[in-house]
Amino acid sequence: MNVAISPCPNDTWVFGAWVLGLVPSPQPCRFFWHDVQELNERAAAGSYDVVKVSAAAALQLSGRTILPCGGAFGLNHGPKLVARTPQLEKTARIAVPGLDTTAYRLLRAALGPSFEAIPTLFSAIPDLVRSGAVDAGLLIHETALLHERLGLHLLLDLGAWWQEYSSGLPLPLGVIVMQAHIPDTIQTAVVNTIRTSLQYARSHPQAVLPLVHSFAQELDAPTLAHHITAYANDYSLHMGPEGETALALLRQLGAP
Repeated sequence: MNVAISPCPNDTWVFGAWVLGLVPSPQPCRFFWHDVQELNERAAAGSYDVVKVSAAAALQLSGRTILPCGGAFGLNHGPKLVARTPQLEKTARIAVPGLDTTAYRLLRAALGPSFEAIPTLFSAIPDLVRSGAVDAGLLIHETALLHERLGLHLLLDLGAWWQEYSSGLPLPLGVIVMQAHIPDTIQTAVVNTIRTSLQYARSHPQAVLPLVHSFAQELDAPTLAHHITAYANDYSLHMGPEGETALALLRQLGAP
């Protein structure tokens, strides 16, 4: 089985015990690591059996099943729009982490179509903003927690925007999808393995942290822990009715 995930702290935390062989695997697996937008594109192409994608991208896929666990749901955090100055021109050029990402869909819903989106690798966005190559940048993953340290002004917190828009629902940022033709018995086994991996990581953090650090070397321990607790929460174990309602509301925002 081919499994593809993003090397961000949340995803590495959820899958870490499975990747490291610390929990039993339902069958032999190969793991692949890609940027979030590349994962979205490869999922659309059917490249993997199981793949972590942006929630917005998952809602556009056919022939896939959204798994009820392993997702990233923001409770008090979300993508952040930042700039070098406290104000933004209406016709601004904004670096975004991909046109299929949840972050981009939220930004379009919040600002409308007046800005020019510049698709960029998420980790490169802060430097583009600081250099003046773009007017603003949309930060996700760990970069969204570092804007003050980078000397950038927060223009819009999309986590706060979603809280108001959704009346307090969790923000669905990423979910895991599986090829729908895969037998139910294997799907159930994968779901159980993901949950077991996350529970193991929670109970044995020191066993998983070296792997997480290897993909987030620029983060100090407190920031890394903050990122994990911000997005790997109880909704990662069980999406539940609130998570499903949040996905349905995200669908209503329409495609980016």
